[in-house]
Amino acid sequence: MPSRLTPVALLGVLSFALVSCASASSSAPSASPSSAGGDGHGAVAGAEEVAEPQLGLTTISPDGAVHHLDLLDESVTDLGEVAAPTAMTTDGRYLFADTGDGIEIVDSGVWTWDHVDHFHYYRAAPSLLGAVKGEGAASVATTNSSTTGGTGVSFAGSGDAVLLDTEALSKGEVRELFRLEREPHDGLVVPVGSFALVTEPQDGGATDVVGHSSDGAEIGLREPCVDAAGTITTRVGAVIGCADGALLAHVDAGELVVERILYPAGTTGAVTSFDNREGRPTVAGLAGSTDIRLLDTRARTWTLLTAPTPLVHVTAVDDADGHLLALAADGRILVLDGATGALLAETAPLVAASLAAGTAPTLIADQQRAYLSAPAEHLLYEIDYADGARIARSFETDVEPAFVAETGR
Repeated sequence: MPSRLTPVALLGVLSFALVSCASASSSAPSASPSSAGGDGHGAVAGAEEVAEPQLGLTTISPDGAVHHLDLLDESVTDLGEVAAPTAMTTDGRYLFADTGDGIEIVDSGVWTWDHVDHFHYYRAAPSLLGAVKGEGAASVATTNSSTTGGTGVSFAGSGDAVLLDTEALSKGEVRELFRLEREPHDGLVVPVGSFALVTEPQDGGATDVVGHSSDGAEIGLREPCVDAAGTITTRVGAVIGCADGALLAHVDAGELVVERILYPAGTTGAVTSFDNREGRPTVAGLAGSTDIRLLDTRARTWTLLTAPTPLVHVTAVDDADGHLLALAADGRILVLDGATGALLAETAPLVAASLAAGTAPTLIADQQRAYLSAPAEHLLYEIDYADGARIARSFETDVEPAFVAETGR
């Protein structure tokens, strides 16, 4: 049974060489801006509402240089510098760069407001928002909204659990809603509506997930989650990976609801990282190099698939054809059938050098295209996965795209 409780400036342009393949279609025309409406649908002061998503690839180099490639007109902009990052998380607007002693936040200035049956698209000036101090590796958890709710940060070294005010971020302010002290551990702070789920280590290595209101007060909800790792937010709610399956959290009539979705009987191993096309209900992860697991958060069911070759990453497109995208250990991108795991299409080994060098590529699923970073090769790829995994465009970069986010979605 689910648990329920009620709460008591743009800088100079960097010269990138843009190489479009012969098969690439021409870039879409720029949207015509209009004044952002005041109806609360993702609008903020100073932003323009536009007719189409302002999609881009925002990258951070190993030394912290931040650049933005506009996928509509292929222009590239230098956004400034952050401290050299060790990892990065994104919600589709902000980039949260883990620097080892905190996170630095980049606002790409482009975002989409998902109103379920329609969308609103916005454009504003990008900026470097500042830092959140913390000790050790940072785990960042976001929602599907870049203008409301919270963003969770868990610092492994100090154990600090931080909930940031996402609405304040949208106005250029870094503000903490709460900061809680915990024992140091690789934990999570997962925002869910006006609540947050915070991991707490227990004796014997077990972990509990505890519900908090946005001011940090405990609300009396506590769920065991052994080896808690990996989180993602879907249209249905927030997912947290556990040794025996996953927790699914959402808000119903003002109450925080947490459900447990167990792995099928006989399953061994666990998913520690999930990925999908942003906002879609189905997420994917690996429990081994060929052990693919799909979680349908709407149906509360797992699908277990066997990959045709060893993989290093998998993400669910969750489109009408049920596509599943995977990065193979040899550097190929595979398009798989999400119902059977069968191979539908594949590319050549695009990122073999990056994998060999230990510079992890990023694979991003979008509605019509996939995006793949090739750090060692100094390339960014746009792939039409529904058309035989065709390379639609490729972009050469002067700097290594170590960390990449698709922004504006």
